[in-house]
Amino acid sequence: MTSVDPSIVRFRDLVAAGLAHLESRRQEINDLNVFPVADGDTGDNMALTLRSVVGELDAVLTEGQTLDVLGREELVRRLARAALLGARGNSGVILSQLIRGAAEELVARPGELIRPPLVAAALAGAAHRGYDSVRQPVEGTILTVAREMAGAAAHAVAQLEPKQLGAPLGEEEQSAALAVVIGESIMAGQRALDEGPELLPALKEAGVVDAGGFGLLVMFAGVIRFLRAGQPGEDFDIRHYAAARLEGITHASETFRYCTNFAVTGSDLDAARVRRELAELGDSIIVVVGDEETLKIHVHTDTPDEAMGLFEGTGDISRVDVADMDAQVAARTERIAAASSAADPDAPRTRTALLAVVSGAGLARAFVDEGARILDGGPTMNPSTADLLGAIEAAPADEVVLLPNNPNVRMAAERAAELAAKPVVVVPTRSQQAGLAITAAHLPDASSTDGAAAITEALQALTIGGVAPAARPDPAGRFAVGDALGYVEEELVAWGAPDDVLRTVLGRVGDDREFVVLSAADDAPLDDDAVVALAPAGSEPDVIAGGQPAWWWLVAAE
Repeated sequence: MTSVDPSIVRFRDLVAAGLAHLESRRQEINDLNVFPVADGDTGDNMALTLRSVVGELDAVLTEGQTLDVLGREELVRRLARAALLGARGNSGVILSQLIRGAAEELVARPGELIRPPLVAAALAGAAHRGYDSVRQPVEGTILTVAREMAGAAAHAVAQLEPKQLGAPLGEEEQSAALAVVIGESIMAGQRALDEGPELLPALKEAGVVDAGGFGLLVMFAGVIRFLRAGQPGEDFDIRHYAAARLEGITHASETFRYCTNFAVTGSDLDAARVRRELAELGDSIIVVVGDEETLKIHVHTDTPDEAMGLFEGTGDISRVDVADMDAQVAARTERIAAASSAADPDAPRTRTALLAVVSGAGLARAFVDEGARILDGGPTMNPSTADLLGAIEAAPADEVVLLPNNPNVRMAAERAAELAAKPVVVVPTRSQQAGLAITAAHLPDASSTDGAAAITEALQALTIGGVAPAARPDPAGRFAVGDALGYVEEELVAWGAPDDVLRTVLGRVGDDREFVVLSAADDAPLDDDAVVALAPAGSEPDVIAGGQPAWWWLVAAE
C-alpha cells in the first residue's frame, strides 16, 4: 500500500486552490488581454500552466512518493518542468518562469519549513527569474506586479512577531502567518496593477490593467481563501475590471499572425543563438532553458514552420501549439459584440428591466416566462464584468434591476452597475431559486430603486435550500463522494441517500409554507412523482426541469 505525504498533499491543495480561483475568473482575465496582442487568451494560458503543475503533483501522490524519499530538489525539478512544458503564450511562459524561480529558491534552502521567510524568498526568486526570461522586459505588466509583491512580502516578514518567524506549532498557525505575508504582497501587487496603465500606453489606450498581472493576483487570492478557510476574511478577492475597449487597438505584434509555442529536446542547445535566429522570423520572443536538454520556445511569426525548422537535425520538436492571433482577435470581438447586442428587437420597452444571471436551460426558460431577461452564467455561474455590462446595455429599458443569483457574481455585478450608462440596482440574490421566486415582485413601470425595494421585500420572505452530490469525502467520515448533501439556506442539515436528504430539506424549507418550487437537474436521481411524494403535508410542490449544474434540486418556499 502506497503512502501519501501530508506535506505534498497540503502543497497540492494550495496550488489547486489558486488554479480553481483562476479558472473561476478566467474569462474576465481573457477580456482584459491587450498586450502584447489583444488575442484574449491570457486566462486560458495561465490556467493551462498551473493545471500542468497540479497534474504533476497528482502524479507524485499517485506514485506514493514521500518528500523524504523523493527529495525536495527532485520534486521542484519535476514541477518546474511540468509548468514549462504546459505553458502556452506569453503569459503562460512567464508564469512558468515565476514558478521556476520560486521553486529554485525552495531548493536552495533545504530543510526549511514553508514559512513566511521562505515564501518571501520564493516570491523574490520568482520575480527575478521572470525578468530574466523576457528578452525585453516591459513595466506595467505581470513582471512589475510580481516584483512589487516580492518587495511587500519581504517587508511583511520584517514586521512579524518573532514567534511567527519560527516553526509554527500547527497547521492553523502556519496558515495564519502565511496569509498575512501573502495578503500584504497581494495589496502591493494590486497597487502596481492599478498603476500599470501609466507605465504602458497600450493598457491606457484600452482602458484596462494588465491581464497577466491581474491573473497572478487572482491566483494568489485563491491561495488566501484556502489558507483562511472557515476564518474571517475567507472570501478575500480581487476587484473586478471592465473589459478592454478593442476599437482601434494596436499591438507590438500587429504584423505577425501566429503565436507559436513548442518544446525542443536535444543536446548542445544554444539559447542565445536561437534568440538571434528567431528575431529574424518574428517578435515577442521567449526562449527558456528548462534543463540541460530542453528549451521552451514562444514566438510571434508568420512562418511557424521556419521557426521549428531552426532545430532540424539538432533537436526533437514536441508540445507544438500554433494559434492564429487574427482569428482569436476576431472571435473575441464578435463574442463581446454579441453580448452587447443581445436585445430582442421586438421586446417591448419598459422603464425598468429585470436582468438575472442564470445557469441551466430550464431555469432560463422559467425566468423568461416570468418576464425577466437572462444572462447565461455558464457552468460556473461566473460571467465577467464585460458580459454583465453588455447585457445591461442591451436590455430594452431605461433602468435595470440586476439579480446576480450567486455570491461570487455580486462584485462583478456591482462593478458593472457602476460602469453602466443607465441606472442599475443590484439585489444581492445568492441563489437561482431565490431569484426565480421573487421575479413575480418585479415592477416594470417603476424606477429601478422602487423595483429593487419590492423585490428585496419578497426576498426576505423566502426560505431556500438544495440537495447536491458530495464532490469529496467528509474528513469526519459523515459522507462519501456521490452521497447526497442537503442544505437549508447555507447550513448543511442532512447527508446520505437522496430521498432521505431531500425529505429533510423539504421538511425544513416547506414547513408551514404553502408554495414550494423545486428546480431539478437533468441527472437528478429521483423522478418528479417521487419528489412530490416527499413534500410535507399541506404544501403544494411544483417541480420544473431546471437543468442546473452541480445541484440535483434547488428549493424555494414562500
